[in-house]
Amino acid sequence: MPNIIKDGALVDDSWVLVSSTDISDTSALPEGNLILPLGVWQQLKNSLEDRNVGVWLNSDEPPEAIREECRQLPLIAINFPVFGDGRGYSYAHVLRAQYGFDGELRAIGDVLKDQLFYMKRCGFNSFAMREDQKLEEALNHFSDFSKPYQAAADQPHPLFLNR
Repeated sequence: MPNIIKDGALVDDSWVLVSSTDISDTSALPEGNLILPLGVWQQLKNSLEDRNVGVWLNSDEPPEAIREECRQLPLIAINFPVFGDGRGYSYAHVLRAQYGFDGELRAIGDVLKDQLFYMKRCGFNSFAMREDQKLEEALNHFSDFSKPYQAAADQPHPLFLNR
């Protein structure tokens, strides 16, 4: 059964989110594609060349920490610890617009269907929704607005320039 939204579709998640920060060597990691907390990734990155690994940023970990390596990562997850913490929107914009990240950018944590339209505009293309959110219903929220006025990652020019 699909459990995430990626590129506007319901899909099965092929990534394992590793939440423990007490990992000191690669033998403690599960098999498969991994999303590692920033601190774990920084500690182990030189011994992970043969693994498919993404990085998980918390809202208090700005993307500057991965600026040099972000283009080589297949996935970056940004954690929204609470609905009202909007730093992840800015981080997504920085990763896409300033650092040139073009891989999968995933919103994780307290992700609600009402946020999807705005998250997509900032550059997110993948969403691990909060468990009480219905994925099928959430898909409808990508079209909450027909024509956004502001420029963003998904529309580089403001609407008034289209006249």
